[in-house]
Amino acid sequence: MPGPLSHIRVLDLSRVLAGPWAGQTLADLGAEVIKVERPGLGDDTRGWGPPFLADREGQPTSDAAYFLATNRGKKSVTIDFTLPEGQELVRRLAVDCDIVLENFKVGGLAKYGLDYPSLKEINPGVIYCSITGFGQTGPYRNRAGYDFLIQGMGGLMSVTGEPDETPGGGPVKVGVAIVDIFTGMYAATAVLAALVHRDRTGEGEYIDLALLDVQVATLANQATNYLVSGNSPVRLGNAHPNIVPYQALATSDGHIILAVGNDTQFSRFCAVVKRPELADDERFRTNAGRVGHRAELIHFIQEALKEQTSAAWIAAFEEAGVPCGPINTIAEVFDNPQVKSRGMRVEVPHTAAGQIPLVGSPMKFSGVPLNDRQPPPRLGEHNDVVLKGMLGLADEDLARLKGSGII
Repeated sequence: MPGPLSHIRVLDLSRVLAGPWAGQTLADLGAEVIKVERPGLGDDTRGWGPPFLADREGQPTSDAAYFLATNRGKKSVTIDFTLPEGQELVRRLAVDCDIVLENFKVGGLAKYGLDYPSLKEINPGVIYCSITGFGQTGPYRNRAGYDFLIQGMGGLMSVTGEPDETPGGGPVKVGVAIVDIFTGMYAATAVLAALVHRDRTGEGEYIDLALLDVQVATLANQATNYLVSGNSPVRLGNAHPNIVPYQALATSDGHIILAVGNDTQFSRFCAVVKRPELADDERFRTNAGRVGHRAELIHFIQEALKEQTSAAWIAAFEEAGVPCGPINTIAEVFDNPQVKSRGMRVEVPHTAAGQIPLVGSPMKFSGVPLNDRQPPPRLGEHNDVVLKGMLGLADEDLARLKGSGII
């Protein structure tokens, strides 16, 4: 059975993470995603290693794990669109595509005739999504934007890390490029909405996505905390600004996460740690009180938790219905029985390496299948399939284009 987007074709002119993440999401949903890369070089992330994928003989290939993480299910075509003949090839591909993804600087593709106005002339129904650091408008529109930079500018690092006054305090970035990933997800959501709009009206759409906008939007409750109170949230380490206790806490042999989300759970927690009087204490009886008396309560809790191991506390809290959990390494994540049962590690075939392990898609459909078992492409792997199949080029055409460095 075909995937839910098996009737959709995507031209992916993006590179690195935000745009490719959107393209990978659409590929998982069954879309045909044609990734255009630079001849001989490809997407920057192919070289962002080590680690690099090893071939069947155990020798490193030219593809870094970073590239594999965000390009599964795509077809790779190499085209140098800085050259006129390469530009024409991309335009011919765009005629038969529903969606175009790109993340060049503002105006960067106009000089190649690959911007939205140019492609709209030949494909009026195209949905064209531009991803930039700061958007197509505003005083920063011409600046380059990178995830780390945006995490700082967009406020995320002001609420991530330990407080300045504590040992090791100060701003910390999130351990993955979360702004790029969220931007990719917003891009996928936006183009799908535009597809629905086109189905109703026949009209294409231009989508302007900025990393900074996405970072501001995904401040979520922290942003609204400021807008409602007028007070900028501060770094609380692993603590939650609005819920207590909701943080990492030390045990006799490590740390656990406590996520006590309501008063009933807090009462159960107090019973497990043999401090039932805390649940009746006027300071701690409600969540608002616990937030207001955070330091006192956490002191009591921390003293109690040091009496047993992490495993013992987790077992006791789970039995009592108190949300808690370990702080796993990534190796432990993939060894977790729940993660295994949900199919979050998949084995896919690869032309150079045989079978390779990848992260599976978190989207689970009851009827239609996903396409998350297709490998990331080798550089230019699908030149013949796409350029001959879609554009009708002959073998001699491909040989000439390759000889001239266009593909």
